[in-house]
Amino acid sequence: MIDTLIYSLVVGIAVGFSAGYLGSIMVLEKMALVGDAMSHVALPGLALGVLLGFNPLLGGFVFLFVSAVLIWHLSRVTKLSFETLVGAAFTLALAIGILLYGSNRLDALEAALFGDITNVDLTYAIISVILSIAVVLMVRFIHKKIVLSLISDELAKSKGINTGLTNLVYLLLVSVIVAIGIQVTGTLLVGFLVVTPAAAARIISGNLTRYFTLSAIFGAISAVAGIILSNSLHILPGPLIVISGVAIFVIVLTYRWRKKIMV
Repeated sequence: MIDTLIYSLVVGIAVGFSAGYLGSIMVLEKMALVGDAMSHVALPGLALGVLLGFNPLLGGFVFLFVSAVLIWHLSRVTKLSFETLVGAAFTLALAIGILLYGSNRLDALEAALFGDITNVDLTYAIISVILSIAVVLMVRFIHKKIVLSLISDELAKSKGINTGLTNLVYLLLVSVIVAIGIQVTGTLLVGFLVVTPAAAARIISGNLTRYFTLSAIFGAISAVAGIILSNSLHILPGPLIVISGVAIFVIVLTYRWRKKIMV
């Protein structure tokens, strides 16, 4: 039990930190709903894993990657926004996933939707940490390119930046974080980790460096607080992680409001 808690906390810190850091760019790009919708796209892959007898998380991981590439390609071909394409993929994937699970696999469906922290082991914790570190390093490498493309896509291209490739890499990084976060929060709530911490950080950040840093810290704190409360109250961690993150948002908002009044 203690080992499971430690492994879960390690995964929570790694995923929360990297998701918050990744989400900081998503909020800047006004793509907050994309992170949430992407999490649901994993459901059919999870279902196939259960049906065919292999690791469901591997199925979700592969399905997310394939979907990210398809969405990226369709956005280039159709000129439709990521929000539009991910929104369509989200509803389709959710429907297919629920049908594949069927009424005889409700326990597996519940674990996919809300997470199953009891299955976190040392191997999963190590993989989560490695992937989370890789995501943070990749985001640090491309974040200036993404910010420049936000200012002007034409300016970014004039600087030799391949905006299409940058967007694809970013979508794949989102897929990685969503995939490893499913074990803790489930597909329904993992999108929270790439949105709310960044939104809280945005309120009190005067520059981009502070904004990126606080987004990551708030994400890690939300995950850790939710997991500890879950272990104490013996209920699912996903909702408690969300509540912890919202509490941080409210505290930050109150602090900002009081500071403005005092000024």
